[in-house]
Amino acid sequence: MLAFGEDECPESIDGEIVVCARQPEEERYRIPKSVREKEKEEEAQYASSWSAQFQNHEDAARLGRPNSCSPVGTNGFTGCQAAVLRDWFAQRNQDGPAE
Repeated sequence: MLAFGEDECPESIDGEIVVCARQPEEERYRIPKSVREKEKEEEAQYASSWSAQFQNHEDAARLGRPNSCSPVGTNGFTGCQAAVLRDWFAQRNQDGPAE
């Protein structure tokens, strides 16, 4: 049994043993902590920006499109130079400005 704030624990009847845990009053109507933590974990999976999520979908869909540098999809072989340039730009942006 949980007792919140200044609530009294229930009295035992006919020799029952009553176990009562006291919680602060602000916890009375809150979602239980175990559920709150689970929701935070789920939110963290989708914490990236919309542009980052879009880029991830774009990269996943690129394989089946023209100019994909892949053996699957229409004209997949034509995008190999574009893939090399994308990788080069990404690496350059990650490394920072050249000095």
